[in-house]
Amino acid sequence: MLVNEMKKGQRGIMKGTGWEFEIQDNKKGIIRMALVHGIYSEIGSIYVDDIRALIGPDGEQMKPEFTPAQVKNIQRKNEALRFWS
Repeated sequence: MLVNEMKKGQRGIMKGTGWEFEIQDNKKGIIRMALVHGIYSEIGSIYVDDIRALIGPDGEQMKPEFTPAQVKNIQRKNEALRFWS
């Protein structure tokens, strides 16, 4: 599923932590607002490349897919983060 097709209420699983999240906006791009259910439930911004799987209405897990423009922006973001770390 393309991450630009995610709508409010779309559920998924984060990379690394395995925490579940629920999208809270209908925007597009590489940064989305989400309610993350971790140690505490908090609303905040997440990067779409930190999504491991999206959960479909029937409970199946789908791999997130990115547009070419998103891939380019994700690469830029990762280069900037490597520069500052």
